[in-house]
Amino acid sequence: MLKTIEATASYIGEHIQGNVDVGIILGSGLGGLVNEITIEKKISYKEIPNFPVSTVEGHNGTLIYGELGGKKILAMQGRFHYYEGYNMKEVTFPVRVMKKLGINHLMVSNATGGLNPDFKVGDLMIISDHINMFPEHPLHGENIDELGPRFPDMSQVYSKELRDQAKFIALKNKIDVKEGVYVGVQGPTFETPAEYKMFRILGGDVVGMSTVPEVIVARHMGMKVFGISIVTDSGVPGEIVEISHEEVQEVAMRSEPSMTLILKNLIAKI
Repeated sequence: MLKTIEATASYIGEHIQGNVDVGIILGSGLGGLVNEITIEKKISYKEIPNFPVSTVEGHNGTLIYGELGGKKILAMQGRFHYYEGYNMKEVTFPVRVMKKLGINHLMVSNATGGLNPDFKVGDLMIISDHINMFPEHPLHGENIDELGPRFPDMSQVYSKELRDQAKFIALKNKIDVKEGVYVGVQGPTFETPAEYKMFRILGGDVVGMSTVPEVIVARHMGMKVFGISIVTDSGVPGEIVEISHEEVQEVAMRSEPSMTLILKNLIAKI
């Protein structure tokens, strides 16, 4: 594992200049943030040694190096999901590589189904915590002490400092944001009405098929994490309608400018 991480980080390091301050993972339909980046280098996942390849529509499969908010960033335009058939080591591998490249801050975004009746489609939610419902844990197996501790603390997964700064940015720019708990599930089916109800009873505000594995690995390595969700469909009883991946992407793209503004300003404050 360590040799593989080193080899991939070395390849990426040869194609970029200088340090990287922030890593970004962009979710379904949220690749438009790239338009705000002063791009210095694009690398297809297919060219990167040991990198998986994104197979989902709305996930371009490109690693982008450049500047955003006055900081050097490395953005994944497209992530990997457990439901694509990758194991958790593969899903989270890019986060390991980011840390090896010296990145200490990770920003993650995603499209989600709303569980909280106070949320509406198109809302932005800052993630304050998560519930892990994946059947495989990304830290399952032998622990590598050079990467992090055997039993990492998860009492403050999402940085309160970054969350507070993001809420201030949203307030200043008159952007309505919610805050709540993300439930991570394996997918790829959207939830049944009974499952939506169960996740709400468990304490979830939104539900999605990503983010939790990457965030666990980031915290294992001591990275500071900020997560933001766009509510692209509703799982609230009485509001549930048939939904497609294309519709999820359309809603995500409509709300993306507000998310982009928050992320850009938040990165500038790091």
